[in-house]
Order: sequence, then structure tokens, then C-alpha cells
Amino acid sequence: MAVIHRTTVKPTKLELLTAWLPTRPWYAGSPAPELTKTGGFRLDDPNGEVGIEFMVVNDASGPRPATYLVPLTYRAAPLDGAEHALVGTMEHGVLGPRWAYDGCHDPVLIAQLAALIDGRAEPQAQSVSDTPDREITRSHTAPAPVPAAFTTADDTARATELTAGDGTLLRLHRVLTPAPGDGAPLPPTTAAGHVAGPWQQPDGSRARGVFAVLHTGARD
Repeated sequence: MAVIHRTTVKPTKLELLTAWLPTRPWYAGSPAPELTKTGGFRLDDPNGEVGIEFMVVNDASGPRPATYLVPLTYRAAPLDGAEHALVGTMEHGVLGPRWAYDGCHDPVLIAQLAALIDGRAEPQAQSVSDTPDREITRSHTAPAPVPAAFTTADDTARATELTAGDGTLLRLHRVLTPAPGDGAPLPPTTAAGHVAGPWQQPDGSRARGVFAVLHTGARD
């Protein structure tokens, strides 16, 4: 399991996102985001080389507060062919130089997200070593395993969509919407799987919502 180091990171992750988020088509805030980290979880890379984090951030800069899901990977060297997905570089106090990528374009993150939906990977606490995150929920109702590789990543106004060779669609919700009530939200009726979790809203209340959905046929 991943070890969380108590050390400095320069620039910070939020500083990197402040510059990167306004370049995204699904971002609706101002050119100068006002970000707060309010939730998320991690996944382990089986090879122990790539850091995988799903970060939830609130942005107070726009006409109304918004919440975004930002999947990130952290690597010790550049990822070949992923220059377009580079969020930025940082200096980690223990690990040294780190390249941070939009995880939707990193095959390691996508493979582990597929494993999570399939029930073969366990979500980990965002800030505590060797601790499963029991608040992250997942489901998979399709008979076939979730594909480990997705070939394309297309940004829409609120999501990033990835497609596997067999036509399976994986949609990551970039703009998060709280589900009504206190229970874990249900995925759309056409979904064959989902991942959901909590975050803290700008007013201090807790919310839950769907982070990702899996479709084997019709889209919602």
C-alpha cells in the first residue's frame, strides 16, 4: 500500500491546479480559481511506482461555488506521449522531482479505476498510510470484467469520457453534483457500474455524489 509522506511539496498540488483548471473545457470558474481540497481517495499502483489520487476541490471564484473531481497521477519521470496531460512538475521533499498528470490520460490510473469498479482494488484513505477508505462505494453489475485499457479520452462540458475497444464507456464526472438525501447515491439506470464518495461542500455540510459511471451500451 502507498505510504503518505509528511513533507513539503513545491509548488503545492493546489497551486498546480490553480494554473491548470482554467484550461479545461469543463471548468466554469474565473481565470484565478480559489481552491480548497475537500475530499478524495487514493488507489495503489500494484508496481508501487505511480502515485494515484482522486482529489475533490471546491472553487469559490465563479458566480456560484463549484466542486470538481481531479484524478491525478504522480510519476518520478515523464510519461511518454502524455505531454498534453501534464498538470505540472513539483519537488517532493522525500521523493524528489515529480511529474503530475491528468489521470484520465494515464493508463495506470485507468487500469486501477477499472479494478476498483470490478471489485479487484480497494480504495485507500487520501491522507493516511495503509488505511482503506470505507466511505468510497462501488458497484459492477455487468457479467464481463471491466476492461483494463481505454483508448480515448474526450472532455465534455461536465465530464471526461473514455472508450474501450469493446465499446465500454467510462465517464468520470468532473463537475460533481450532490445526491439528494443522506444515503449513498444510485448510479443511472443504464450504468453497469459506478464509484461514489463524499466531500465537504463550501457551506461546511457533507455531500455524496457519483464520481464515475461505467456503461456497456446506451449512455445516460
